Amino acid sequence: MNQTTGNAATDKPLGGWRVLVPRGGPWGDGVAASLRAQGAVPVVAPLINFAPTSDQATLDAALHDLQQGNFDWLTVTSATTVDVLYAHRVTIPAATKIAAVGETTAAALQAVGYRVDLVPEQDNSAAGMAEQMIALEPGARRILTLRSEIAKPVLTRMLIDAGHDVRSVVAYRTVGVPVTERIARDVASGRINAILVTSGSVAEQVSLQFPDVPDSTVIAAIGPRTAKDARKVGLSVDVVAPQQTVAALIEAVSHLALPHAADELQP
Repeated sequence: MNQTTGNAATDKPLGGWRVLVPRGGPWGDGVAASLRAQGAVPVVAPLINFAPTSDQATLDAALHDLQQGNFDWLTVTSATTVDVLYAHRVTIPAATKIAAVGETTAAALQAVGYRVDLVPEQDNSAAGMAEQMIALEPGARRILTLRSEIAKPVLTRMLIDAGHDVRSVVAYRTVGVPVTERIARDVASGRINAILVTSGSVAEQVSLQFPDVPDSTVIAAIGPRTAKDARKVGLSVDVVAPQQTVAALIEAVSHLALPHAADELQP
């Protein structure tokens, strides 16, 4: 891909771009607004959604114990986990510290009134968070890790190996959402100029639902780990945001040249 864009000198570096946003809801609305501010036309097409855990009793018990002050730490690895906490009206005791995997998750916590005691300084990943927590806490601590049903047990395993007392509980399930036929056609024809890949789950759905993505379509991954997950499912990643934030992802795409001429974008 060309790393310079003809729109670089303007205030709208993504003018003429049509960008697929792979999640809906408040998150998707926020990303769409950020893209519009850069001149792009966002196409919100949720590829994944979140469903309640299949073991609600275990989650309820863990959240009850959390509110009772039975944990020294709570780890939060996604904004969706924040939604679960907020939906259950969970009050987290002042003595329980909260670790967020990255800036996006930290912002989601703060937006609904939760504080954040730890965000990894360099590696915004489960492994990076575990390493920093282990360095901060040489003694054994009681830790609650809330996670997706499909999340890899990296965080839990590392904390247990370091001697901590960890309860790992599924807070939600991730499910695929079929896109409309029009979206599928727009992707296949190259009318969509870029697809934002914001998680391994999104990467799987892109690979599954869009088996013939044109070479000209930019596949943009939100951070090195997501890029690695995307390549594992066969996606050709064109650009990788250096940080795991939406702002960094949009910034990375804005440095590329628009793949199609304007006349190719007409209906």
